[in-house]
Amino acid sequence: MSPLDTERFRSILSPTQEAAFERLIAEGREALDGRVVWNVNSTAAGGGVAEMLKPLIGYCRGAGVDARWVVIDGEPDFFTLTKRIHNRLHGAVGDGGPLGADEHAIYERVSARNAAPLIELVAQGDVVLLHDPQTAGLVAPLQQAGARVIWRCHVGLDTPNEQTHEAWDFLRGYVEPAEAYIFSREAFVWSDLDVDRIAIIPPSIDAFSPKNQDMSERRVRAIMVVSGIIADGDVRTEAVFSHGDGTPGRVDRQARIVGDNIVPNGVPLVTQVSRWDRLKDPVGVMQVFAEYVAPHCDAHLLLVGPDVEAVSDDPEGLEVLNECREQWSALDEAMRARIHLITLPMTDAEENAAMVNAIQRASAIIVQKSLAEGFGLTVTEGMWKGRPVIASRIGGIQDQIADGVTGILVDSGDHRRAGEAMVALIRDPERADAMGAAAYERVREQYLGARHLGQYLELLTRVGATASASECTS
Repeated sequence: MSPLDTERFRSILSPTQEAAFERLIAEGREALDGRVVWNVNSTAAGGGVAEMLKPLIGYCRGAGVDARWVVIDGEPDFFTLTKRIHNRLHGAVGDGGPLGADEHAIYERVSARNAAPLIELVAQGDVVLLHDPQTAGLVAPLQQAGARVIWRCHVGLDTPNEQTHEAWDFLRGYVEPAEAYIFSREAFVWSDLDVDRIAIIPPSIDAFSPKNQDMSERRVRAIMVVSGIIADGDVRTEAVFSHGDGTPGRVDRQARIVGDNIVPNGVPLVTQVSRWDRLKDPVGVMQVFAEYVAPHCDAHLLLVGPDVEAVSDDPEGLEVLNECREQWSALDEAMRARIHLITLPMTDAEENAAMVNAIQRASAIIVQKSLAEGFGLTVTEGMWKGRPVIASRIGGIQDQIADGVTGILVDSGDHRRAGEAMVALIRDPERADAMGAAAYERVREQYLGARHLGQYLELLTRVGATASASECTS
């Protein structure tokens, strides 16, 4: 993976932030000299974790740290199991299947198969960051190979329930030996873990990535046209963006739209971008729009997600997309014309990101009506584009949105309130603009990559220093 220049951050950091950031880079480079920092997860594309890892590793490499990325594999029954665990961590029953001895056998078999090639790569004293439930079974074998292991959980529930504790119980024995545990917020920390090993590191976005870089209105429109979302003339040569490494890129592929339902020009757009996941409640978003928004304004709804065949670790994606298609098909013709189900190609991840960027910037309002959410990077992204975000009052979304100032928080089951909030902002563009400007500033201050990278380097430095001390006494 190519390094990314950390000098980019100078344009968005205050002098005090810049000095602290430079100190952490210097300390991290020294503590990790000669060591590799390995990041391990279960998919290279689709979802916030994969999206966050690419720039984070690039900036680590730009800071002089040898950071690398490995993706594990697994058969369908493994990913069905880990999706079950994921849902339980969110407090949801999911497919209702068990988490017993047979499931432990599946989990350990796949973990052992993935550990073998990793152990050949990892050297004594290397640091390994394992991400989410799919990787917890790698903690012990990698430690036995001499690595220092950190496990990160990107999901959780504000108030743990029976399902959450069931997932914890399944994973706890695999996770506990790790040198450190990272959670996105205090409320997600598991009970009975060693508090001295816990670090709280909220996620972030990369302001310079194709998904978040600034775009002119002309470029936004060109990408929307080339993607086949709106109709216009031949603007392919204007549908351009910059790759993460600064090289030029262009959008050439088209989105798929259910029913070939192209968006008309000039209407306000209400948009939710997410994986096709029941916990994102896309069917509920359609219900809100059809009942409480469409009758009161001329807005259109865009439900946008990835090509389900390209997301390898989410076996429910196609099921959820089909549920959305069924719900859409049951609407009357006039309502179907105002609701657009859009899947974006994943052949080129950065082209996909540029499409998402354009769609979010073309929207009047961003929505994230999740039933459970670890953090919600699509909220951060919408705020960074200066758009008001209406989202559920759950998880890390609550940390990002100051209700009524940088967005609007609603109870996930309150469809009327969500719809009324959308209509109110569409009717009051000055308030929407002011809310979007405040949202942008909040992300600039708290949720950009420099803060995230600094916290990671601080933890990696501490774990690396511990490894050095252990080697000296062994």
